Amino acid sequence: MTRDLEKYKGILPAFYACYDDEGNISPERVQTLAKYYLNKGVKGLYVGGSSGECIYQTVAERKLVLENVMEAVGGKLTIIAHVAAPSTRDSVELAKHAASLGVDALAAIPPIYFALPEHAIEAYWSAMIDAGNNTDFIIYNIPQTTGYALSEDLFKRMMAKDQVIGVKNSSMPVMDINMWKLRAGKDNIVFNGPDEQFVGGRVMGADAGIGGTYGVYPELLMEADRCVREGNLDKALKIQLRINDLISELTSFKGNLYDVMKLILKQRGVNVGRARLPLPHVEEDEMDRVEEVRKHIDESIEEFVG
Repeated sequence: MTRDLEKYKGILPAFYACYDDEGNISPERVQTLAKYYLNKGVKGLYVGGSSGECIYQTVAERKLVLENVMEAVGGKLTIIAHVAAPSTRDSVELAKHAASLGVDALAAIPPIYFALPEHAIEAYWSAMIDAGNNTDFIIYNIPQTTGYALSEDLFKRMMAKDQVIGVKNSSMPVMDINMWKLRAGKDNIVFNGPDEQFVGGRVMGADAGIGGTYGVYPELLMEADRCVREGNLDKALKIQLRINDLISELTSFKGNLYDVMKLILKQRGVNVGRARLPLPHVEEDEMDRVEEVRKHIDESIEEFVG
């Protein structure tokens, strides 16, 4: 089966959950954020994953988010919908819904909480694939949060399915990127997951990047990606080191990383609310530091991108 894989090659920010001032999903703010990224020039968006706070949302809320992303930028950006939920039933419902909206691809982590045998994980993913009506499907390997590290055997079995086009890999060893790319081959896609190793992942074979911090500095990732494609690894490495410094700052708060990044977006005029509890909020005595980090990000964009 011939697939258009070029539409996945680039920078795809993981889309943030957008709430109103009462903590409910805000369709207006969802559309505003989606258009913000469209104007930034990113390749696409990864909707409904960790950055989208999916585990704290109902099925109806997740549908509402995706509907409004598609209304705002569907057909203009590549949209990957993460549809995994705690139960197979809910995951299948989300997969059917996403496919009906015309997303470019579905994605899913393994089942969470219970340690399941690989045949059960394969059945879980396969149920979503079957529900997707021939929509592209991406495996998501993130063992540090799911407790399951994708094996080569299961990877091969999944890649044998026509709809599976590749893997988003968020395990920390860069070697894993290289392994999946060698096993997947040139006709499949490997997405680098850890933001701290984007350049390393691209050099080791990743075709694209999906990341949670991309949303507050997509310009830096797009420039690093351009440098890798053009062979300017010296500048790419400098950008990566700066990104890692920024990540250290973003994760130095008592408040959750996503809450910090949402406050930074608000300072730029894009209000998407706060993180949903139990994710802790930035405390009042930390607010001045949020502005400092935002200034450091803006200075970095000016230095490397202009």
